[in-house]
Amino acid sequence: MRPPAGVTYPAGVSENSQFRFPGATGVGSLPGGDTREAAKTVTGSFEDFPFLPELPARGPGADMIGRTAGMLVELYARVEPSGWRIGDRPGRDTRRARSWLGEDLDALEEFTQGYEGDLKVQAVGPWTLAAALELKNGEAALSDPGACRDLAASLAEGLRLHLGEVRRRVPGARIVLQLDEPSLTAVLRGQVRTASGYRTHRAVDRQLVEATLRDVVGAHAGGPVVVHSCAPDVPFALLRRAGAAAVSFDFALLTERDDEAIGEAVEGGTRLFAGVVPGTDGPLSDPAGSVMGVRTLWRRLGLHPGLLAEAVTVTPACGLAGASPAYARQALAHCVRAARSLADNPE
Repeated sequence: MRPPAGVTYPAGVSENSQFRFPGATGVGSLPGGDTREAAKTVTGSFEDFPFLPELPARGPGADMIGRTAGMLVELYARVEPSGWRIGDRPGRDTRRARSWLGEDLDALEEFTQGYEGDLKVQAVGPWTLAAALELKNGEAALSDPGACRDLAASLAEGLRLHLGEVRRRVPGARIVLQLDEPSLTAVLRGQVRTASGYRTHRAVDRQLVEATLRDVVGAHAGGPVVVHSCAPDVPFALLRRAGAAAVSFDFALLTERDDEAIGEAVEGGTRLFAGVVPGTDGPLSDPAGSVMGVRTLWRRLGLHPGLLAEAVTVTPACGLAGASPAYARQALAHCVRAARSLADNPE
């Protein structure tokens, strides 16, 4: 996107950057099971970048995998003692997942009447889903290339329908899709364990991983997609090539080995959703202290300080499902204050 006449980008910003995001948002999950209270919390905390809350404490179907399994088209899953398993027909677990998602959308719609701005929704990405969903033989779908293809195609179609429903309910919003891929690095490295636990599944070819992600990203045609992982060694370059507009990660897990990939991502216009606020209860530093590491990274990379507010969105390190309700509210508010600090004092 070219700047308006007479306006230049700060050093390090690509004119190919298509998307801008507000300064702070959440990751996805919250504690508790009160749908309306969760919607009220996220819309009150983030006036310009709320998200559709996930409440896994409600049980199977509200968890990350079950919620996304309920979105699949012509593929169904049920709960087994070992986890979620693909089945032949929709059962009570699928119905429960879809019912809870409907309740969550009802509550979000109630608290976003007249809203115009960014709105984020989350779903599990194709590779984490393939690593988590079992086939009939009990092995992960990851073990079967054909099953992976079918799963990705079903997910892409399900996401198109889901995004259409969100647009219908909140017509003034720009929808931002977040794909959660915490197992992606393990998939690339062949570290996903088999059902027996004694072996691991073979590493998936990086080009296939990238192509599959690109297809699923394409389900949000023309809209921004964020890929989130709170695991170490996030593959920034691969996600950029797959079409991610932003990458969301746990900032505390970065090492200097990531510097080059992050620098290239920022200069290429990819946005960073920096998880700097702890996801579980504990003391919070002052807002400026929470983003001190981001400023240090910027100096180390030699990036223009004025780019910080444009390139970084502040989030918790991961979902807040394991936090107390009081801490979760504090953490979300802290993200907003930390983002303001970053914008006001980039150096």
